[in-house]
Parts: sequence; structure tokens; C-alpha cells
Amino acid sequence: MVGIGYDIHRLVEGRPLFLGGVKFDFPKGLLGHSDGDVLLHAICDALLGAANLGDIGAHFPPDDDRYKNIASLELLKKVAHYLSNSGFLVHNVDAVVVCESPKILPRVTEIKRAVASALSVSPDAISVKGKTNEGLGDIGEGKAIAAYAVCEIGRIYDSPEG
Repeated sequence: MVGIGYDIHRLVEGRPLFLGGVKFDFPKGLLGHSDGDVLLHAICDALLGAANLGDIGAHFPPDDDRYKNIASLELLKKVAHYLSNSGFLVHNVDAVVVCESPKILPRVTEIKRAVASALSVSPDAISVKGKTNEGLGDIGEGKAIAAYAVCEIGRIYDSPEG
């Protein structure tokens, strides 16, 4: 089964920037109820969608104080638990972070390790790329960061019924 996820958040002063569970030394962070990690939010949505388990907002509502400023790695771990309890395992994740800065490439190995650890898979099952928006729109003007993710999941075991 395949799933796709997307997220975008506005960059604001006074918040740390987390992408893929990795803290970046950057003057702005992402506005959100949690830590605003768009990459992990897109991955969560892709995984939940592939398993037909709804979306991140249904599981972690933005008006629920339990998730206020929570590390999105914790949300991803919960999603991995939901998948496992539903009989699924993660085959792979392919994701793109869209921003003018910071540069993603120098931190890709760290991000892959963090995501893989949260999902209990090999870092080889995780692909993360950075792209710019060529100066266009809010992302291109450095006002926001977006992320896309695609995943493939499978059943932990096949039933005799198919």
C-alpha cells in the first residue's frame, strides 16, 4: 500500500527549527501546535493514509493540549505504533523538504537516522531530499517551509483469505 503526505508551516521568530526530528541552527522556526516539523508531519500523513487510518489532525488534534509543543518525533513513534497494531510495517519513505534555507543536504544522514529510529526501520529505507522553490511564493521568499512524503507499507503477515 502507498500513501502520500504534505505539510506547510509559516516560519516565525522565537521558535526553534526542527526538520526530520533534527534541530537546525536557524533564526526562525516553524509555527505549529507541536514543534511544527513539516517533514515529520508529511511522513505521518503518508503512513496513516497508506494504512487507511485517517490523518495526523484526527490522531493529534491541534486543539488538544497534550500535543502542545510536542516533539514531532514522538508523534511519528505513535504513528508507527498505530501501524504495527493494525498489522502493517513500513517498507520505505521518500520525502522532499521545500525551502530556500537552511540547506537540507548537510543534515540528511542525521534526519534519515532519526526517522528510521522512530519507525524501527533501517536508514536505507528512508530517503530525504531538499529542494528550493526558486524564489517563488511564500516558500521562495523564506516565509514558509513545506514537505512532501510518499511511503510504501505492507502487511506484517498475509492472511490466508488474501
